[in-house]
Amino acid sequence: MINVSELDKNIKKLVQYGINSGLIPESERNYSTNMILDAFGKDDYSDPDISGEEINLDNILDNLLDIACEMKLIEDSITYRDLFDTKLMNFIMPRPSQVSEIFWKKYSNSPKEATDFYYDFSTKTNYIRKSRVEKDLKWTVPSQYGEIDITVNLSKPEKDPKAIAAAGKAASSSYPKCQLCMENEGYAGRVNHPARQNHRIIPVTINDSNWGFQYSPYVYYNEHCIVFNGQHVPMKIDKAAFRKLFDFVKLFPHYFLGSNADLPIVGGSILSHDHFQGGNYTFAMAKADIIKEFSVDGFDDVKCGIVKWPLSVIRLQSEDSDRIIELADHILKAWRGYTDEDAFIYAETDGTPHNTITPIARFKDGMFELDLALRNNITTEEHPLGVYHPHEELHHIKKENIGLIEVMGLAVLPSRLKGEMNLLAEYILEGKDIRENEAIEKHAHWAYGFLANYDDVNKDNVMDIIQAEIGKVFVKVLEDAGVYKCTPDGLEAFLRFIKTL
Repeated sequence: MINVSELDKNIKKLVQYGINSGLIPESERNYSTNMILDAFGKDDYSDPDISGEEINLDNILDNLLDIACEMKLIEDSITYRDLFDTKLMNFIMPRPSQVSEIFWKKYSNSPKEATDFYYDFSTKTNYIRKSRVEKDLKWTVPSQYGEIDITVNLSKPEKDPKAIAAAGKAASSSYPKCQLCMENEGYAGRVNHPARQNHRIIPVTINDSNWGFQYSPYVYYNEHCIVFNGQHVPMKIDKAAFRKLFDFVKLFPHYFLGSNADLPIVGGSILSHDHFQGGNYTFAMAKADIIKEFSVDGFDDVKCGIVKWPLSVIRLQSEDSDRIIELADHILKAWRGYTDEDAFIYAETDGTPHNTITPIARFKDGMFELDLALRNNITTEEHPLGVYHPHEELHHIKKENIGLIEVMGLAVLPSRLKGEMNLLAEYILEGKDIRENEAIEKHAHWAYGFLANYDDVNKDNVMDIIQAEIGKVFVKVLEDAGVYKCTPDGLEAFLRFIKTL
């Protein structure tokens, strides 16, 4: 039996949350209430007294979702619950044009005021599910390259069996073409595509064309944003890409912006839609020192250097972003066609190109700055997933592509690791044979290797040890991704390329 008074009470609380949060004005109370009533198929309402009661969004939504399940409006699984609560949130939100108007009004005061508003708004609307993001495991590890960030991503929900089955039966759809398309704004979603009714995109002009600015719902780091082309066109690293990066950095100088590479293996997960990622965060790579300065003929006004970083990174600095763009284009073209067999760098094999760049732009201490991470996606029989990709002995921790975020020094590790870390700790403390547990046997060789380095492993330090050792593995992952190793021979080979510029 549905408790109608509980439904009415939680509907009123949700509307009150919208008013308290500044998402809607008091004058829209009735409108929002009626929209939510309709979503529940109700045509009457008791207007209960909720004075003195806690207004907590997570609790309110959980209660409403439980009632929706009882009413058989939705299946009781995370996929369907997410689709429905997103629909509900839209009823207590302003329209896209209103959000954009507020954003640009605040921008006229300062870019930071605008992004502060928008990030706060994206959290209040539950587009960024803060309670999930806070569950992510995060820690840092020292390394010879600086403080490396590690996160085990728990905020991205894993599909439940019912939703997977339903997605398999669902008719294929090409609308929206991908999760980065403008058409996602307001989209109701489906079992194989997230709902985005609570999504509001900020329109921006980049390289004289229409782009969108939004935050990542999974926020891997502070104010993790995505800037994407208004058209569904593939990613491409070229001179225009460098210009786009700086167009954004000029609009929001307190944010960095970078791009995944545009080739498989060394690229990101979505190569089909031109986009960048940025935010208000300083990664270890941005803090890394220059180990070797150099100059390029015709570009004496641009400061150039090789960065002390496990990946092979060139840093360009100038007060004039146009000069950086010109030089970056020169370096990109040179790298695209560069082969050095002694260093196992091939521009192409059998007509397949291998060389590309992961670029990151920022404004720092009055100077524009562009980091160019040299990438190569060649594969061999020994390394079928990529020579400059995490090697097989590291796959127990990280097997996925090393994209922009990892390049900068943040490990985004799979959610499976949380359970595996806990199980590993248990087996270590109890002296059980790690090789006998199917879930963690892949960690056995690694674990027995590092345990030999510790005299005392106990319940108070075991997790710190495991986290530290995971960090060391990630540093090796980054070193594997470097086309030039951080050795005298590696630097010598790197300088051979520099001389061709």
